[in-house]
Amino acid sequence: MKVEVEIPKEEDQIVQRVKDMYRFKTKNQALNFIIKNFLIEKKQYEQIGVGFTDISELEKKYVNQVLDSERLSYGPFLKSFEKKIASIHECKFAVAVNSGTDALRIAIACLKETENWVDGDEIICPSVTFISTSNMILENDLRPVFVDIESRTYNLDYEKIERAINRKTRAIMVVHLFGQPADMSEIMRIAKKHKLKVIEDSCETIFSKYKGKSVGSFGDISCFSTYAAHIIATGVGGVALTNNPKYAEIMRSIANHGRDGIYISIDDDKNKKRSELKEIVERRFKFIRLGHSARITEMEGAIGLAQLERADEILSKRKVNAAYLISKLKKFEKFIQLPIKRGDRDHSYMMFPIVIKKNSGISKQELVLFLENNNIETRDMLPLLNQPVYKKIFGDVENNYPVAKWVNDYGFYIGCHQRLTKEQIDYVIDKFEEFFRVKYIIDNKNA
Repeated sequence: MKVEVEIPKEEDQIVQRVKDMYRFKTKNQALNFIIKNFLIEKKQYEQIGVGFTDISELEKKYVNQVLDSERLSYGPFLKSFEKKIASIHECKFAVAVNSGTDALRIAIACLKETENWVDGDEIICPSVTFISTSNMILENDLRPVFVDIESRTYNLDYEKIERAINRKTRAIMVVHLFGQPADMSEIMRIAKKHKLKVIEDSCETIFSKYKGKSVGSFGDISCFSTYAAHIIATGVGGVALTNNPKYAEIMRSIANHGRDGIYISIDDDKNKKRSELKEIVERRFKFIRLGHSARITEMEGAIGLAQLERADEILSKRKVNAAYLISKLKKFEKFIQLPIKRGDRDHSYMMFPIVIKKNSGISKQELVLFLENNNIETRDMLPLLNQPVYKKIFGDVENNYPVAKWVNDYGFYIGCHQRLTKEQIDYVIDKFEEFFRVKYIIDNKNA
């Protein structure tokens, strides 16, 4: 559409700056550019979400097999899912539960029991993470001790861990955040030096490797989530992995009301010899510790198994989408910090984190609301210490963690999941360009 109009005097300065900036020959060309990019109503998408539950024909096939079997309790699909996810992450044992949160809950409870921790003992954890990480420490009557994060990966800053260790420290809770593993070599060195247990919260970083070794295989226990919109999604779900058979047995018991491990599945009393059956019958309704109901059904196992079989497809698309976003948004690095991938590790791109740079002149609120108004969903980058409930518990301590505070104040994320089309991603990029183009013009106008 070509527009030939006389430019009002009050708009002339802006049009002139657009002409100079983009080297148009005439002001009318500049005005047409402004109208095309800012005034003409563009195609509006349904909300471009930060996540998407990706169900293919394979998931439907496996779920229908479950329904046809009329077996919903722990059975062959959940067992196959556990075996496969453990193998992928170089672990021997897996315990499937109803959330990543419950995986953390039973992991901590298991270590508290086996290592004889007492109420009030401490676990180090990062100052930026989803709240369930530290909530589960509190729910086990232990104390989270927060450590600031690294400014480029947003993971636990290993250089600050040792100053937080004291005689009550029992473990380090490592969170592999946003899809990229933490510095496990250094963290494991510190843990070994101080004889600390390590729990890996890998809820956002399934499948990734650090120096060729899988996340989840470094620590004593690792926890993953398969909640809706995660990298693999079963609707609800999580899993705890370990190489320690004692830990696996205890975690499975805790997840099943504290039941005696001799009887977890309805298959456990089938085809047994008389002496074995007698012992099972005597013990199968005994509860030997406090526990929870953290179980999931065969349907989640079926969906999870299908998603694991599609892992390469899911991950490759996320990586392609993230790389494309980075390549197109690099022009705005004066204003925003984009995600990076360290050379010694993978990145699963659970989401696409962005942090506005200090002194950039950009308002996070303005940018986020602009994106939301254009149907691009955003989320804060997991602020923790400024949450109202944590202020009640720990006081106003956010300023003690400057990197976390910067991320809390200036960080947000958008989606880069596998169901986004190139057209949708181009739309997202176009909206960023629109926002920064307007901002740049206004800044120059006021300069």
